Amino acid sequence: MVFGGGNFNRAFGCWMIDLLNEQAGFNGGIVLVKPTPGRDYTALREQDGLYHVILNGVAAGQLVNETKLISAIDQVVHPYLDWAQYLATAEEDSLRYIISNTTEAGIRFESKDQLSDTPPSSFPAKVSLWLHHRFKHFSGASDKGCVFLPCELIADNGDTLKDCILRYAELWNLSTDFQDWVSAHCVFCNTLVDRIVTGYPSDDIDDIQSKIGLEDQMLVAGEPYHSWVIQGPKQLAEELPFDKIGLAVKWVDQLKNYRAQKVKILNGAHTSMVPIGYLAGKVSVKEAIESAEIGQFIESLLQEEVWPTLDFSTEELQDFTSKTLDRFRNPFLFHKLLDIALNSISKFKTRLLPSLLGFVDKKGDCPPKISLALAALIVMYKGEWQGEQTPLRDNADVLAFFQSLWADSPDLSQLVKQVLAQTQFWDQDLNAIPGLAELVATYIEEIQSNGMVATLATVLSSTKS
Repeated sequence: MVFGGGNFNRAFGCWMIDLLNEQAGFNGGIVLVKPTPGRDYTALREQDGLYHVILNGVAAGQLVNETKLISAIDQVVHPYLDWAQYLATAEEDSLRYIISNTTEAGIRFESKDQLSDTPPSSFPAKVSLWLHHRFKHFSGASDKGCVFLPCELIADNGDTLKDCILRYAELWNLSTDFQDWVSAHCVFCNTLVDRIVTGYPSDDIDDIQSKIGLEDQMLVAGEPYHSWVIQGPKQLAEELPFDKIGLAVKWVDQLKNYRAQKVKILNGAHTSMVPIGYLAGKVSVKEAIESAEIGQFIESLLQEEVWPTLDFSTEELQDFTSKTLDRFRNPFLFHKLLDIALNSISKFKTRLLPSLLGFVDKKGDCPPKISLALAALIVMYKGEWQGEQTPLRDNADVLAFFQSLWADSPDLSQLVKQVLAQTQFWDQDLNAIPGLAELVATYIEEIQSNGMVATLATVLSSTKS
């Protein structure tokens, strides 16, 4: 069962199940459930659940262009239009796996949801009623529990979903036998997913449909890269042998390190690239990473200052970084730097500050390249660069702080110290890090005097080993 027929699920979970059917004899059919009111997946119903996935991008340095017909969806169910049909799927003897992608806000507990609702509003409440129906239908049989593989981008998504279900069981005074069955015989895996899915390729649709020979209203495009890290029992890897057919699916004991790797390398590279690239006159991620200075800067930042803070082998880090840079070079994606720039202050705190602090802890010095990224960020938040206004998007209080700070041509040393002292930005006073304020102030002065590209060259030259 798959909750959510949006672009991501169709180009990720459904795509993987279809590949298992084709290459591993899995023979799995998908019941696709609409988790929200509104639309009825009419186009998908009209196409009998069939649609194409197109993957365009770069993998191992080579261009990839693949088209695959997905035929794993057997049934489309809309709980808001036919609640009885939805509950009836709980009586399917062989149904075992439940994949969901209901947005980050989807896994939430709503106390207003009632046992009598048909349906209740939240996704976990719908699942709770479905599980309760299944529990009763099969008289609490231990082998009728389900494996949940949530793809929502929140930490501990499986644990959170389980907690919501048990809270509903208590709210609705469902039996302790049911609660014990959920705890003992249902498996809730925490997962971490990654794939850029761009959706319906409107600009190229005529050429695409000419090549596939038919009109596909549900066609969805994405990048070749995909990653699914699943924290769950190892025997599930045998039941769902994704890795055996070459899919990038890992079954692990814990997700913490993998989440840190993604945030520090992929997201950290994006967040450092935004102010550096913007001040260097670049517009897109691809344009920035393919420029000699910025490309070299990002690679060295990751290798020299981020890698030492991660608990992976050099080979694993190199592989993840190489795939990340391939994704940045994807000629089929136009990813504007200013689109990524949204809320850059909080993104720096989440994505780059942990690496900065980890580097200081391990090396005893400030990381020069992350410090340069911070300097460039402060310059960008001046709101003006080379005579043009910078279209910043951030919390109003953040923008007001930087506007006031830059208003009176301040002393750069004092300006940096005030930024670093903002505990509401960083949850700590970064002036406590020896040498950071001085280094960032020096970089800001050089950026303003010599420009971003010249500053990059100076920093890269001075930090060569």
